[in-house]
Amino acid sequence: MKMIRNAIGRMIPYEIDGKKLKPFGGAHEDHGGGRKVGPPIRAIADYKTKLRSSLDEAIDACNLKDGMTVSFHHHLRNGDYLGNMVMDRIAKRGLKDIVVAPSALFPVHEPMVKHIENGVISHIEGSMNGSLGRACSLGKMSKTCVLRSHGGRYRAIQDGDLHIDATFIAAPVADPHGNANGRSGPSACGVLGYSVADSLYADSVVVVTDNLVPFPNYPWIIRGGNVDHVCQVERLGDPEKIVSGTTRITRSPARLLIAEYAARVIRDAGIMDEPDFSFQAGAGGISLAFLKYMAEIMREKGVKANFARGGSTKFMVDMLEEDLIEYILDLQCFDIPSVESVRRNPRHIESDPFTSYNYHAKGNLATRAKAAVLGATEIDLDFNVNVNTHSDGWLLHGIGGFADVCDSSCTIITVPLLRGRVASIVDSVTTVSSPGEMIDILVTEQGIAVNPRREDLIENLKGSDLPLKSIEELRRMAVNIAGRAEKPQYEDRIVALIEYRDGTVIDTVRQLKV
Repeated sequence: MKMIRNAIGRMIPYEIDGKKLKPFGGAHEDHGGGRKVGPPIRAIADYKTKLRSSLDEAIDACNLKDGMTVSFHHHLRNGDYLGNMVMDRIAKRGLKDIVVAPSALFPVHEPMVKHIENGVISHIEGSMNGSLGRACSLGKMSKTCVLRSHGGRYRAIQDGDLHIDATFIAAPVADPHGNANGRSGPSACGVLGYSVADSLYADSVVVVTDNLVPFPNYPWIIRGGNVDHVCQVERLGDPEKIVSGTTRITRSPARLLIAEYAARVIRDAGIMDEPDFSFQAGAGGISLAFLKYMAEIMREKGVKANFARGGSTKFMVDMLEEDLIEYILDLQCFDIPSVESVRRNPRHIESDPFTSYNYHAKGNLATRAKAAVLGATEIDLDFNVNVNTHSDGWLLHGIGGFADVCDSSCTIITVPLLRGRVASIVDSVTTVSSPGEMIDILVTEQGIAVNPRREDLIENLKGSDLPLKSIEELRRMAVNIAGRAEKPQYEDRIVALIEYRDGTVIDTVRQLKV
């Protein structure tokens, strides 16, 4: 296989599965060009009724064939039922080599592993968590998987790199015309924006609901004018499981200290005093603790954020209601209080990846955030960050919005010095998910390292009492405690591509030797 070196020194294939690849050239080297693709135009006379009697009838109406691509969205997270329902029915039809292109998959989708093993699914183009990631690492898929960020996925669909033959949209409330949102019903998940690209560009769009209401259903996040078929099922999913075990504040003293340091960094670096101050935080235990400390500091300083970006949680909703932030700009609800907030509070604004993250757009909201606080599995001495694999080489996580959010004015990575007995700071990350040029500050419980590129932040933090260190110092501390982890052993085969948000390949994942 012919290999070429990309801008951060990673070797990637010149071509794979018959497709020529574009090597990563730098975080902002892509300057656009080209045109958006479009879905097929059909005659309005074909849509006197869109209602189908069952999910089976809706699937048959899509005229699926071997090798086609189907997609789903993940707003119901680990409570989703629809993905498995559709794939089980596709399998019963004897279809093979189906490409699954979800916005994300979760442990609940483990039943898809059997469809990989029996050839129904050729590969996945999208996030893979847990067992599906393990199946990829073991080389069980017949073709090479592709992992994209949320913004990268929208760009790929819009640009025509990812063609979707049929999308199945889990809609907690919809009308017979296909107007849909996620705000009410027994499977309410709040925000529905990850399915917008699929509704705009897929050849066949199926809205599946367990809460069919009379026309017109508004707001129409999914617009009926983009929908081919509507069907009703008994239940879409369990909204209680959108929590998925991640949205609980950490109790670890070390992780609480990391969260406190991150909030103090934003204060001491002067970021909080900037006009239109805004920030983004995730839903992990450290991020939730960070929100707690941020709220305390903002109260003390009398500061109000112009906006905060979700995924939203109760902690962020509480800050909105306390008027510490003006707006939540949201792509995903991580708990039930967030779902309720989207439904009733007009300052809790539903977004989508085009508006929030798309690199091939005339601007996006990621660049407007003054600070972003993110977790990772590894970070290296060049500040490259890994969120996809662990140091043992297993592919267990998607990219999510990580690479997109890194376009904020100040990107802060929060990690404990060690995970178990393995150092989080390494000489070179196992997999590059986002390049070091996009990372500004590393926060651990043992100290804080600022990327030498950010001389302005180094200058602003000179008078702070925070424990500032170089990343090399933190690496030495980790090695002194845990030693150097053994490198994973790989087969020659590349099983997944890590695609940067502009469509270039930033790294690869190889099959593990087990």
